[in-house]
Amino acid sequence: MIPFSILDLAPITEGSDAAESFRRTLDLAQHGERWGYHRFWLAEHHGMPGIASAATAVLIAHVGNGTSTIRLGAGGIMLPNHSPLVIAEQFGTLESLFPGRIDLGLGRAPGSDHATARALRRNLASDADEFPQDVVELMDYFADAPRRHVRAVPGAGLKVPVWILGSSLFGAQLAAMLGLPYAFASHFAPQMMMQAIEIYRANFRPSAQLDKPYVMLGFNVFAAETDAEAQWRATSMQQAFVNLRSGHPTRLKPPVEGYLDLLGPAERGMLDGVLSCSAIGSPETVERQLGDFIARTGADELMITSQIYDHAARLRSYEIAAEIRRKGDLANIQPVRP
Repeated sequence: MIPFSILDLAPITEGSDAAESFRRTLDLAQHGERWGYHRFWLAEHHGMPGIASAATAVLIAHVGNGTSTIRLGAGGIMLPNHSPLVIAEQFGTLESLFPGRIDLGLGRAPGSDHATARALRRNLASDADEFPQDVVELMDYFADAPRRHVRAVPGAGLKVPVWILGSSLFGAQLAAMLGLPYAFASHFAPQMMMQAIEIYRANFRPSAQLDKPYVMLGFNVFAAETDAEAQWRATSMQQAFVNLRSGHPTRLKPPVEGYLDLLGPAERGMLDGVLSCSAIGSPETVERQLGDFIARTGADELMITSQIYDHAARLRSYEIAAEIRRKGDLANIQPVRP
C-alpha cells in the first residue's frame, strides 16, 4: 500500500483572504494527520492572487505548531530565488523545531511570472542554470563535516531529506545523478511524466540518502458522493487554469454548472492536457482511477492535491482518498514498470 500525501496550494478563495487560507491550511493538515496521510507539503509561489504560500518556510512552521506526526515540507522551494545558505538555515531551523519531520523539495522554476521573477532575484547574477551547483552547495550545508568554511547554523549536521522536483527530463536526470528522491509535477504538467520516470529509474545512482529510486507523483483528486458533484467541484480548478493560461490569474472561484460547455476547443484541449492526471468522481470512480494511475506509473507515493472552493468539500475529498487507501485494495495493484 503506497503512501498518500497532501500538497496544499494554500488557496485563497474568492471573497476570502490569506489569513483564512492559513486557517484552512492548518485545519487540512490536522485532518490529514488523523486520516493517515504521510506528508503535508506547501509550494512556493509568488505574485499569484489565489495562492498564499509565498513565505513557504513560515507557513510550514505554522502547520508544524498545530500537528505532531505528519511529515512537513516544501514541494517545493524554488532555489533560483534564494541563496542556498538561507534555505539551509531556514530548513535547519524547521528541523530543529520539528525534528525528524521536515522534507526539502527543490525546484528550479521561479514559481511566478517573469516580472515577479526579476523582482525576486537574489542578485544581479542569479541564474537558474546554476541549479545543480546550488543543490550540491545546499546539501553540503547539511553535512556533518561541510566542505565550505561558512556554516549553516542551524543546519550543519541535520538530516533534512532533499528531494528534486520537476516537470521535465532535467530534474529526473539530476535526481538520478545525485541519488535523491524525485517528485514529478504530473498534477499540472504531465506531458513528460512517463519518460521522466524511466530516465530517473534507469540512471539512478545510490547515495548516502537513498539506496534505490523513489518516485512521488502529483495527482489531482476531486472526490465527492456522486460523479456529478465531483465534476461540478472540479470546475473551480478548471477555471483557475484557464484564467492563469490566459494571463489573468484569480482567486479560486466557486464552481460553475456546465463550465466545460462554455469553453472553446483550445481551452478544452488545454485542460485535457494539464489535468490528465486526475481522479474526478464518486468514491468508486476515484478508486478505479487511482488504481489505474498507480498501475500505469508504478509510483512509490502519491502527492494528492484537491483544489476545491468549499473547504468542507475539500476536506471530504481528501477523506475519501484516505478511505480508499485504508481499504487496502490499492495494495494489490501490480505496477506496470516502463
